Amino acid sequence: MSQQVDPRYLQALRWRCIGPPRGGRVVAVAGHPTQPMTFYFGACAGGVWKTEDGGQYWSNITDGYLTSAAIGALTVAEADPNVIYAGTGESTIRLDVSYGDGIYKTTDGGQTWRNMGLRDTKHIGEIRVHPQNPDLVYVAALGHAFGPNEERGVFRSRNGGETWEKVLYVSDKAGAVDIAMDPTNPRILYASIWEAYRNFWYLSSGGDECGLYKSTDGGDSWVNISRNPGMPKGMLGKIGVAVSPAMPNRVWAIMEAGDEEGVYRSDDSGATWTRINSDRALLARPWYYCHIFADPQDAETVYVTNLKMWKSTDGGKNYTEITTTHGDNHDLWIDPRNPQRMIEGNDGGACVSFNGGNSWSTAYNQLTAQFYHVAVDSQYPYHVYGTQQDNSSLGLPSKTGHGAILWQDAYTAGTGESGYIAVKPDDPNVVFLGAIGSSPGGGGALQRYDHRTKQVRLVTVWPEAHNGWDPSEIKYRFAWTYPIVFSPHDPNVLYAGGNHVFRSTDEGSSWEEISPDLSRADPEKLKASGGPVTLDTSGAEHYGTVFAFAESPHQPGLLWAGTDDGLVHVSPDGGVSWVNVTPTDLPEWSLISLIEVSPHDDKKAYVAATRYKLDDYRPFLFKTGDNGRSWQNIAVNFPQGEITRVIREDPHRPGLLYVGTETGIFVSFNDGADWQRLEAGFPVVPVYDLVVKDDDLVVATHGRSFWVLDDLSVLRQMGQEVMEKQAHLFRPADTIRRWINWRVYPARTESKNYMISSGVGVTFTEKKNEYNEPIRKFLDAGENPPQGVLVYYTLPENSGEPVTLELLDGAGAVIETFRDRGQTAVSPPNESEADKKKREAKRTLSTQAGLNCFLWDMRYPDATAVPGDPFSDGITAPLAAPGTYQVRLTVGNMVQMQEFVLRPEPHLTATREDLLAQFELWLQIRDKLTETNEAIMRIRRIRQQVDEWVKRATDNEAVASTAAALKEKLAAIEGVLYQTDAKTSFDRLRLKVKLNTKISTLISIVAAADERPPKQAYDVFEHLSVQVDAQLAQLNELVETDVAAFSALVQQEGIPAIGLD
Repeated sequence: MSQQVDPRYLQALRWRCIGPPRGGRVVAVAGHPTQPMTFYFGACAGGVWKTEDGGQYWSNITDGYLTSAAIGALTVAEADPNVIYAGTGESTIRLDVSYGDGIYKTTDGGQTWRNMGLRDTKHIGEIRVHPQNPDLVYVAALGHAFGPNEERGVFRSRNGGETWEKVLYVSDKAGAVDIAMDPTNPRILYASIWEAYRNFWYLSSGGDECGLYKSTDGGDSWVNISRNPGMPKGMLGKIGVAVSPAMPNRVWAIMEAGDEEGVYRSDDSGATWTRINSDRALLARPWYYCHIFADPQDAETVYVTNLKMWKSTDGGKNYTEITTTHGDNHDLWIDPRNPQRMIEGNDGGACVSFNGGNSWSTAYNQLTAQFYHVAVDSQYPYHVYGTQQDNSSLGLPSKTGHGAILWQDAYTAGTGESGYIAVKPDDPNVVFLGAIGSSPGGGGALQRYDHRTKQVRLVTVWPEAHNGWDPSEIKYRFAWTYPIVFSPHDPNVLYAGGNHVFRSTDEGSSWEEISPDLSRADPEKLKASGGPVTLDTSGAEHYGTVFAFAESPHQPGLLWAGTDDGLVHVSPDGGVSWVNVTPTDLPEWSLISLIEVSPHDDKKAYVAATRYKLDDYRPFLFKTGDNGRSWQNIAVNFPQGEITRVIREDPHRPGLLYVGTETGIFVSFNDGADWQRLEAGFPVVPVYDLVVKDDDLVVATHGRSFWVLDDLSVLRQMGQEVMEKQAHLFRPADTIRRWINWRVYPARTESKNYMISSGVGVTFTEKKNEYNEPIRKFLDAGENPPQGVLVYYTLPENSGEPVTLELLDGAGAVIETFRDRGQTAVSPPNESEADKKKREAKRTLSTQAGLNCFLWDMRYPDATAVPGDPFSDGITAPLAAPGTYQVRLTVGNMVQMQEFVLRPEPHLTATREDLLAQFELWLQIRDKLTETNEAIMRIRRIRQQVDEWVKRATDNEAVASTAAALKEKLAAIEGVLYQTDAKTSFDRLRLKVKLNTKISTLISIVAAADERPPKQAYDVFEHLSVQVDAQLAQLNELVETDVAAFSALVQQEGIPAIGLD
C-alpha cells in the first residue's frame, strides 16, 4: 500500500541554517551598472545572491524558483538592469562539480525567475548580452561534463531566451566555455571551444577540437582563429578570451597549450598573435581557471584569475599579484564606468572592491559553505563538524545561549577540506579528518586534531608522497573523500578506507591492514589524471578504493565496505575474511556512496550509489535483510535524474528513511517503497551527508552550509491514519527547558537589527507573520532552534470550526489558552484599550488545511502591565519548571490531549527542587507585580471618573473640593507604587524607581540562571511585598471610605454613582 504523505501534512516543518557564514566557491559574479552598491554572485552550488550595500550583507534571491542550485554564469543586462540571466552548472569541472538545468532569467531585478530552456546543456561557462538590447543573448554551453551530448556550443536568442539557435557547434564532445563581445561593435564575438570531460577516475582537458573562434556578424558565421599566425601549433586545452573596450582591436587569449601555454595578444582583432607572457603562475591547473579580463577604460590593464589574482599594466606582459580574500580565483566583473568598482569570485566566496582591488569586502557573511561530510558529538549542546571544500574542517555548536550561532562560535578543527570527519565518541575534543589537498605530508592525509592543545597531528595510514605517479604505481590508494569511522562498540577502534580497510587502536599512531584490495583495481582506470595537455595529479581522481564503510551497531566486527568502482563486501569476523555481496542489479562501475546499517535490525542494511560521472543520472538505492545475500531495489519509485549520495534510517521509527541527493532531501515512510521530497523551506542544494542526532536531522549541504530539522516527532508519528482524521494532535517531543541567555534582545525594527544580546553583534531582520509569530532571518550567522515546545496539529480542509489550544501543567490546571484568529478578532464587551492591544498582539493559531505548528515558549502568562509604563521593558512571564505537561487541542467538539516533558539542561548543577523553588518565587513575584499594576490602573480609573463628575458638577464647590482631596490621596498611593513623572525608559537614570519597577526588576535576579534564587531575593521580595500590601490596604480603605463618601455626595447632586472596581 502506498504511504505517500500529502505535502500539506509536512508544510509546517521548520528547517534552520546553523551556518557557518563562510563562503563556498563562486565562479560567476556581476554588478549593477548604475546602482553602485548592488552586486550579484552565483554560488557554484547555492543559487544567486544579491547585496545592496556593497557586500556588507547578502541574501539569496532564487530560492523557490531554481531547480538547480549550481550557477556557472551570471550577467546583468546593461540596457535594462532588471534583466538578469543565470546559467546553471559550472564549467569548472572539478570532482564536486554540480550540473545545471539551463538558463534562468529575471525581469524584476531578481524577485522572480523563470527557466528559459537549454536544460540539457548541464554546464554553462559564460553569458553575454548585447549592451543596447537585453533580448539579444549569447550563451557558452560546455554541455555534459561526463559524456557526449548535442546541446553544447554557442547559443543565441533574439527574444530574451524564449527560443534559442545553436550558432557554433564543433562536436558532441567539445563545448563553449567563454565568450567575449566587442562592446563598441557587438556583432564581433570571440568564443572558445573546450574539449573536456570527467569521470570517476580521470579528468581530461584538451584535444583536437579545442579552439578560439570569431564571428563578425553577430554569430551567424564563425571562423577558427586558433591557428592564426603567432598561435600555438600543438594541442590546445582550455582558452579564456577578452576584448579591450578601450582598444577594440586588442584581444587577449590565455591558453592551455603545453609548452606553448601562456597569455597571447592580438592588436589586429585576432588576425595575428604574440605570446607576451609564459609564466606558469598564470596557468596553474588551467582546466580549473584560465580566465582573463580587460580593464574597460585602459587598454594596457588586464587581469588574470588563477590560484592568485594577477594584474598587468603594460598590456599583459608583466603581472603583479592582487591579494584577494581567498585563493582559487575564477570570475571578475569590472564596472565599465568606474574600473575601481569590481566584484570577484573565488573558492571562498565573493568579494567587492571600490578601490581597484586594494581592499575587499569579507566572505565571512555568506552562508554558502560546501561540506563533504558531517559528524556530531556527545556534548551538550551537541556540536556539528564538517570538512569544507577549499577551506578548513570546523566544528560549531548546534545552538548557543546568546541568540544566534556566530562565526566566533565555530572553530577550526584541523585543515581538512576533502574528506570524512569523525569525533572520538568518548572525547569530543579529539577529531579525525581526511585532508587530501589541504595538508602537508604525503599519501592520503589523515589528521588528528585536539581542541585542548589546538594542535594537528598527522596520522596518515601510509604517508608517502605520490604526486605525479599513476595510482597503479603507489602502495595504497585513498579517495578524495575516503571513510574515517569509529567503531560503535569501542571508542579506541578507528577504521580508514583506502583500497584496503585499515584499523587503528591507538588513535592513528599505527595502522593494521585488515582486508585485501576490495576494489576491481582495473589498471586502465588507475592512470595519472589531467591529460592530454596538462597532468593534474592532486589525488582527487584516485580510483579503485573503499568509498563507504560501516560497522554494525549490533555485532562487533561485522564490517561493511563499498568501493567507488561498484563492489560491496561484508566481513563477519572483524576483517579476517570478506565476502563479495554486491547487488546483482547494480550496474558495473557504480560508486557506492554510503552504507547504512539499520539501527533496528542486525541483518538489515541500505546502500546509496550513483553513476552520474558516467553520464548516468539514475538513482540507485538498495536494501538487504540478510546481510547482503539478497538485495531489493528501493529506487523504483524514486524521482529520476537524482544523484543518490546518502541514505539513513531513523533510529526511532523502522523504515523511516532519509536520502540526500543533488537537489535536496527525500523521505520514505514505508522502507523505500515510496518517496517524496522533504521540503518545508529546505533549499534546492546538493546534500552530501546527513545524520540523525536525538530528535534532529542534521544535514551537510555542498553549497548552503549546515541545516537542521528540529523535532522529528511529526515524521515519526505520521501515517495514513493521521491524514484520514478530521484533526490530529501530535505528541510533542520532550524539550530542553532552557538554553538561551536572558540578555537576548527583542527586535527593535523590521529592518536590520545589529545586536542580539549584550556584546554579541549579529545582523538580522524580524517580521511578524499573520499569526503574530515573529520570524527572524539572520544575514551573517546561523539560526538557533525555536525557543520552546513545537506543538504540531493537523486540520481538515474548509473546517470552519473554532480551534483552541490549551497548555496545562501536570495536575491539569490550564496555564494559557490560544485561539485562532477568527475567535481573537472578536472584541468582548467593555474591552479597554489596553486589553484590546494585548488581544491583538497575542499569538494566534494557524488553521491551514494539513499540518500546523504552534510554538509554546514554555512561559506562563506575563504579569499585567500598566499601559504606557516606560519602565515596563522586561519579560515577566515565569519559565515553566521541569516536569510533565499537557496540551489540549479543541476543534469544534473534538478534543485531543497529549503529554510532553520539559527537561532541564543536562549540564546543570541545580536540582529539580532548586528549579521548582525558582519557579515558585518567580510566580509569586509575577502575581505581586500584577496585583500592584492592577491597583495602579484601578487608581487611574477612579481618578478618571472623578474628573468626569467634576466636569458635570459645574460650580459645585463641595464636589470640587472633595474631589481634589480624594485625588490627592489617590496620587499619594500611586506615587509610591509608580513613577508618574517617567516618560521614557531613560528616566530611570534621573528619577526614583517605585514599587512596581522594583518588583519587576527583581525578576531578573531570580531568572538570570537555572539556579535556586539567592536568599536575598526572598528577603527583598518580602521587603517589597510588605510595602505594596500597605499601599493596597490604604487603597482599599480609601475606596471604602473617601471614595464611598464621594460617591454618596455625587449621588446627592444627581450624578450617576461611581464604580468601585
